[in-house]
Amino acid sequence: MGLQARRSASQSPGAPGPRRGVLQLLPLLLLLLLLLLLLRPGACGAAAPGGAEAPTLYLWKTGPWGRCMGDECGPGGIQTRAVWCAHVEGWTTLHTNCKQAERPSNQQNCFKVCDWHKELYDWRLGPWNQCQPVISKSLEKPPECIKGEEGIQVREITCIQKEKDIPAEDIICEYFEPKPLLEQACLIPCQQDCIVSEFSAWSECSKTCGSGLQHRTRHVVAPPQFGGSGCPNLTEFQVCQSSPCEDEESMYSLHVGPWSSCSMPHSRQVRQARRRGKNKEREKDRGKGVKDPEARELIKKKRNRNRQNRQENKYWDIQIGYQTREVMCTNKTGKAVDLSFCQQEKLPMTFQSCVITKECQVSEWSEWSPCSKTCHDMTSPRGTRVRTRIIRQFPIGSEKECPELEEKEPCVSQGDAVAPCATYGWRTTEWAECRVDPLLSQQDKRRGNQTALCGGGVQTREVYCVQANENLLSHLNTHKDKEASKPVDLKSCTGPVPNTTQLCHIPCPIECEVSPWSAWGPCTYENCNDQQGKKGFKLRKRRITNEPTGGSGGTGNCPHLLEAIPCEEPSCYEWKAVRLGDCEPDNGKECGPGTQVQEVVCINSDGEEVDRQLCRDAIFPIPVACYAPCPKDCVLSTWSAWSSCSHTCSGKTTEGKQIRARSILAYAGDEGGAHCPNSSALQEVRSCNEHPCTVYHWQTGPWGQCIEDTSVSSFNTTTTWNGEASCSVGMQTRKVICVRVNVGQVGPKKCPESLRPETVRPCLLPCRKDCIVTPYSDWTSCPNSCKEGDSGVRKQSRHRVIIQQPANGGRDCTDPLYEEKVCEAPQVCQSYRWKTHKWRRCQLVPWSVRQDSPGAQEGCGPGRQARAITCRKQDGGQAGIHECLWYAGPVPALTQACQIPCQDDCQFTSWSKFSSCNGDCGAVRTRKRTIVGKSKKKEKCKNSHLYPLIETQYCPCDKYNAQPVGNWSDCILPEGKVEVLLGVKTQGDTKECGQGYRYQAMACYDQNGRLVETSRCNSHGYIEEACIIPCPSDCKLSEWSNWSRCSKSCGSGVKVRSKWLREKPYNGGRPCPKLDHVNQAQVYEVVPCHSDCNQYIWVTEPWSICKVTFVNMRDNCGEGVQTRKVRCMQNTADGPSDHVEDYLCDPEEMPLGSRECKLPCPEDCVISEWSPWTRCTLPCSQSSFRQRSADPIRQPADEGRACPNAVEKEPCNLNKNCFHYDYNVTDWSTCQLSEKAVCGNGIKTRMLDCVRSDGKSVDLKYCEELGLEKTWQMNTSCMVECPVNCQLSDWSPWSECSQTCGLTGKMIRRRTVTQPFQGDGRPCPALMEQSKPCPVKPCYQWQYGQWSLCQVQDAQCGEGTRTRNISCVVSDGSTDDFNKVVDEEFCTDIEPIIDGNKKMVLEETCTKPCPGDCYLKDWSSWSLCQLTCVNGEDLGFGGIQVRSRAVIIQELENQHLCPEQMLETKSCNDGQCYEYKWMASAWKGSSRTVWCQRSDGINVTGGCLVVRQPDADRSCNPPCSQPHSYCSEMRTCSCEEGYTEVMSSNGTLEQCTLIPVVVIPTVEDKRGDVKTSRAVHPTQSSSNPTGRGRTWFLQPFGPDGRLKTWVYGVAAGAFVLLIFIVSMIYLACKKPKKPQRRQNNRLKPLTLAYDGDADM
Repeated sequence: MGLQARRSASQSPGAPGPRRGVLQLLPLLLLLLLLLLLLRPGACGAAAPGGAEAPTLYLWKTGPWGRCMGDECGPGGIQTRAVWCAHVEGWTTLHTNCKQAERPSNQQNCFKVCDWHKELYDWRLGPWNQCQPVISKSLEKPPECIKGEEGIQVREITCIQKEKDIPAEDIICEYFEPKPLLEQACLIPCQQDCIVSEFSAWSECSKTCGSGLQHRTRHVVAPPQFGGSGCPNLTEFQVCQSSPCEDEESMYSLHVGPWSSCSMPHSRQVRQARRRGKNKEREKDRGKGVKDPEARELIKKKRNRNRQNRQENKYWDIQIGYQTREVMCTNKTGKAVDLSFCQQEKLPMTFQSCVITKECQVSEWSEWSPCSKTCHDMTSPRGTRVRTRIIRQFPIGSEKECPELEEKEPCVSQGDAVAPCATYGWRTTEWAECRVDPLLSQQDKRRGNQTALCGGGVQTREVYCVQANENLLSHLNTHKDKEASKPVDLKSCTGPVPNTTQLCHIPCPIECEVSPWSAWGPCTYENCNDQQGKKGFKLRKRRITNEPTGGSGGTGNCPHLLEAIPCEEPSCYEWKAVRLGDCEPDNGKECGPGTQVQEVVCINSDGEEVDRQLCRDAIFPIPVACYAPCPKDCVLSTWSAWSSCSHTCSGKTTEGKQIRARSILAYAGDEGGAHCPNSSALQEVRSCNEHPCTVYHWQTGPWGQCIEDTSVSSFNTTTTWNGEASCSVGMQTRKVICVRVNVGQVGPKKCPESLRPETVRPCLLPCRKDCIVTPYSDWTSCPNSCKEGDSGVRKQSRHRVIIQQPANGGRDCTDPLYEEKVCEAPQVCQSYRWKTHKWRRCQLVPWSVRQDSPGAQEGCGPGRQARAITCRKQDGGQAGIHECLWYAGPVPALTQACQIPCQDDCQFTSWSKFSSCNGDCGAVRTRKRTIVGKSKKKEKCKNSHLYPLIETQYCPCDKYNAQPVGNWSDCILPEGKVEVLLGVKTQGDTKECGQGYRYQAMACYDQNGRLVETSRCNSHGYIEEACIIPCPSDCKLSEWSNWSRCSKSCGSGVKVRSKWLREKPYNGGRPCPKLDHVNQAQVYEVVPCHSDCNQYIWVTEPWSICKVTFVNMRDNCGEGVQTRKVRCMQNTADGPSDHVEDYLCDPEEMPLGSRECKLPCPEDCVISEWSPWTRCTLPCSQSSFRQRSADPIRQPADEGRACPNAVEKEPCNLNKNCFHYDYNVTDWSTCQLSEKAVCGNGIKTRMLDCVRSDGKSVDLKYCEELGLEKTWQMNTSCMVECPVNCQLSDWSPWSECSQTCGLTGKMIRRRTVTQPFQGDGRPCPALMEQSKPCPVKPCYQWQYGQWSLCQVQDAQCGEGTRTRNISCVVSDGSTDDFNKVVDEEFCTDIEPIIDGNKKMVLEETCTKPCPGDCYLKDWSSWSLCQLTCVNGEDLGFGGIQVRSRAVIIQELENQHLCPEQMLETKSCNDGQCYEYKWMASAWKGSSRTVWCQRSDGINVTGGCLVVRQPDADRSCNPPCSQPHSYCSEMRTCSCEEGYTEVMSSNGTLEQCTLIPVVVIPTVEDKRGDVKTSRAVHPTQSSSNPTGRGRTWFLQPFGPDGRLKTWVYGVAAGAFVLLIFIVSMIYLACKKPKKPQRRQNNRLKPLTLAYDGDADM
């Protein structure tokens, strides 16, 4: 594009193209070349020798300057550089080759910069200059500006010495900081043209009769910016005609000019010189009249009073002067004519009194006050210092306010003497004791008895603030770990507040657990070392399996561990038979009677094997008689073991018995064999446990209190015992008595004395802790400022904090923690008031000025008078003027207009006060005045229309109605006592729930709908309604069920207990614990349990005799069955005791109750019972065997069956007869807590099992025998999270009302979470803030009325005044409520401020145009603040607002006198981006309305891009005159529907022709052929019956006269079809065949369709 432009420019004849430029420069270039040749050295044969200087081949070169060096900082430094001589070609040479005179210096003075210069020097950054475009303006600009043009802007940067503000070298500043950027990129936004609003409606005609003008105006919406075009005319005029005028129009009007500035009259000397001659005689007369001394005294007093007033009024230098104005008569063109042309009886005043304007005068600034912060630290904010000045003279009549009288600046106290600031830190008291009860839920039964609670709890402490760097008080030096300083105000401490609550733990006492009782031991001496007497004891013992903690400590709360039964013939050692030997027949025979020797060991009373020597005194067991059966003898089995004793002791009704039995193994032969005994001889009974049932034991009482033991003096004063600090050792005692079971206390001799428990033990006495309190805080300050009407007694207080509670008998906290005293009586509130003095005499315009005006001789008319004002205290005492400026409200008026009545003026008294109202609606009140003096005789003064003597006004009506406003407040609980609705209180209930009240504000309105004080409606401002905040109800569960039985009878199982859900939580109660997944209403607790595998055992009796099935009566032998009793019995330490149900024993282990047997015949060998199987060797393997054997008891007779090999073997098969054993550990249980605990530390347990290789649990002894390693820990500590309820602070006091008046004010109070909820504790409520409406107060304010029209007194035009009133208005504070006027008395307490301005402007000068004048309208209101934006994004140029004044013309011939229309802009902050878019209405024919609209909906002129303006007119050129044609949107002629265009060669429409119609047959058509019918005009009704077919209109030409796309498509299709038909015909001709009918049928419609197209 640029290339084309350049080319076209060069080809245009007028353009100075590049080619022409080169041609013009050619002669110049040739001339220059010639000159160079002439000047070349040696040109034209070189100059004569000596005529010109030799060329310079050597030049001086310099290096860069080095660093500035020197001993002192500042300008005394020196820097050097290298200097050398070089050939022009660059190589260095000798210095002598260069000219010494031209040698540059190699050193210079410089400024040596030191670090401290940083404070003295700095870069000064100048402002950025205007943005200049980067691209040359000659280049072509794009047609449409989108964002703007890139530019560059520059600024000046200088290094300056800050103190003297003088420039310095850049190198000094660069030493500390690199030089800032000198230039930056900037943006020159697109030009913005002036944008104006729509025109207003036409004004009324300027004249009521004849020919006038009417105008309409518009205002500027956005000013032109960045070189945009200026604003169009803001005014439009048109002539308007009214009915012809009857009277002749006045050609002249009286015009008053503006008032001159106020000037002082001539000095007294000048005036007196003028009057001296005239008044000499009058003065003589006056002098004579005042010779009287009393009169002189009065005059003197008056003068003194005036002088005093003048002195009091030194701040206001009031001078009354005068001002004048010009009155002239003007004609319609504005030219002045003689006054006589303006016929008017009374001419306007040309002079008036005025006040000389005085500007505010203030004193010099005072010295700066000391810094408010007298200490030094870096963290807290800096202090301030103040300086003041006073007003020397107040402004009078000036627009300017006085300047600020006080100036503040931040400061820091510096110097060695400045102490560091006090720093403050948080301190905390000791934690209070741990309490569990706050964690209990509502239903917990332990609430009733909280004494023994333990586990997790909550403890609190107090936080206070102290001065951190204060020396610690000396009396606390003894307590190294206690630091106490006096508390200060909490606001002094910053930083996070230490927490005041924490979780704690009370260790739960571990209950004592003991093992089961051992079996009763033998009768033994009480002390085997001292065997005295024949009395002994049988003992049974148990041991402590779980040591107790807590309670009274030690083993004091365990049950007794030893029981004793007195017995006779005690012994300490005895022989115990271990095994019986074989039966040895007497006399060496093979069979018959014999003896069995017992194998014995020596045991002590505890059953432990000891040295055999100790049993030397014991009776050795004698051999047992036995019988070895001979052949054919009866054979008996060996005796079974003795059964367990049937009773543990023997009494009158009970006796202990033991039984043993044996059975017949073989019957005797008939011949000579020993026969079998009777059945009674097969059983033996013996007595056991023959001791009486009198059991004794020692019973211990709880340990008593620890009492100081004075005998132990060697103990250190402070030591630790069990890790706890103790200060001395004491003694504890307890009671020990001998108790007979089930009887009570007996004498001590009945119990074994040597086993008596201790009655005394040492104990530690914990150190005494005395009460420790902080020192008292400072007294709170008394209010130093007085409050009016506050008669309450003021008090000041101080407090201290307990930081250590007394313990262990320490000194109690008896001193008071809080003290208060009455403040000294505060100073009486001093209020101030302005005192106004009498008005001085009314000062008229000087006579010299008014002497020419009519009535000047009289000395009457309007003037101005001044008065003095002074400041007084409420009691009347004098006060400084500044006190009243601060406290006494606005300054009263210093001057006022006054009137010296002329003879013709009417004079009246002042208006009386209004009469009182009787309270009835519609009543009136009146005020009166009367005519005084000579005015009574004047008729005009009696005209009551002009001078009314009575005024009436309606009384205020006392009808009020109240109505509620706004929403109800939250439900608010009353302060103090709270009624809790639901059962038990938990911590925090009182703050959360119960009966409260909610409030709705009441507004009171008078009969005119104006808001008034609520007291008028006899209301306290609220409707109150009771409401209920429901109390939180915790989740309620049932009590724990009983534990189930252990799930396994042998080894480790589980036992379960559960709770059921009784009530779900509501209203924010404690949530339920996690419920069972299947049944959502149950909570389970599962713990492992261990069942002793030997708790229940199978006990068998001996086998019965073998009952032969097929009885051979002769032989009494053969095969049979034998049985035995098998019973399940409970196993105890003394052996199996009670018979129990069989299911308690392991059914797999149940021994057989019957078996097959062989009863040997009398001659046969008899063998014993099989011995137990030997153990398989581990690991189990089939290659190893186990065996059992039987011994022959009776040898066979000669014919009898010999003894078999009585040994059986079987391979060891795993899990059949051989087992592996291993330990198995169960899973951990849930965390188990003490019954007294809610949460905290607990224990998780698990069990150890011995498991057989087939998976069965067996007794632990099997694993223990194998010596398997046990590495598992069976118990571990765990934590149960404490259910801490959310704890809230108290509600804060109610805030101030959010609105000072109106309906929408709210008061808010808040509370905070002091303890967040944890675990299953009660969650925090959502309501942390409550609001309630404030009582409704009417909003009173002062408001300006509308400006009156410009009034020019006694003239038609010129400078006049316009006035407005202020009125007191009331509203309800909402935006949609308009202000309603009320009596001014309601606004008396309100400072008179309107729109933030204290200065009330009720009158201002204005200009009333003369008829025919051309003048400027008032300023339009300021436009909205508009930003410079691109695509809605601010470019950062700031906002701008604009206002304008349009020109109004009253006479067309005065247009040349019109002023220019005016425009004023100002920057603003709260700007917005606006977009401008073209809008268009719907087309109406060939035209539509197009306008530009701003994005906020305002229609404007300008702002929218002209290049994008839509068309407003779419008429065709030339017009469409052909029949059935119309002008399309493309502004071309098109044909109506149903017609096709026929175009001429130059592309214009020639005619519209009718399109033929193709009717496509529908389903209903009976005939399937296609008709071609004539085209039908679309507006005419179709002649086809309904539903017969659809009509297509084929229009080959588009509205632009070109062929449509589908025409090309159809033509292409037809061409392909034509080729196809030709080829078919060719083929048909080549091979004549009967044409296929089907093919012809298909071609027929295509051909017709094609023909149709061809016709077109």
